[in-house]
Amino acid sequence: DYVFRGFSQANEDPVLQAGVDLTAGGFYAGGWASKVDFGDSTDAEIDIYGGYRTEAQGFAIDVGVLGYAYTNQPSGTDYDYVEFKAAASRAIGPVTAGASLYYSPDFFGADEKATYIEGNLAFTPAQKWTVSAALGKQYLDVTDDYVTWNVGAAYAISDNLVLDVRYHDTDID
Repeated sequence: DYVFRGFSQANEDPVLQAGVDLTAGGFYAGGWASKVDFGDSTDAEIDIYGGYRTEAQGFAIDVGVLGYAYTNQPSGTDYDYVEFKAAASRAIGPVTAGASLYYSPDFFGADEKATYIEGNLAFTPAQKWTVSAALGKQYLDVTDDYVTWNVGAAYAISDNLVLDVRYHDTDID
């Protein structure tokens, strides 16, 4: 299932996803795509993103921009949007804590301005294993604001393949 900020984007069905990232120094750019099912003609989300990662005073810092595009969306739905991202995290031993902020001047669908803030925590008890959780709040200007969270565990099968089992939810029925 493809879950974005607490909500299934695939009607809770399995989906195929693919992505590629390129890096040069601290700069990065990439693309990612997933099948979606919104109950209309929209059939895929394609994301293009880029940014800069650096480190300062022991903090990992990431600033970037993300573009979300949806193929075959119905006329007048206004699903496509752009978000700006700022994130920071710090690792202390096997624990990493972080926070991120996303802002869109023209968010998905009916909403215009939207802000999402999230705090996250990860613990690596053993090589290849990570247990993590996140808590976020989505602020929207037209539809209701909501809280989202997730908790899960991941196992690194290889350097490029990770199995992640996760529970997602929101405070919306």
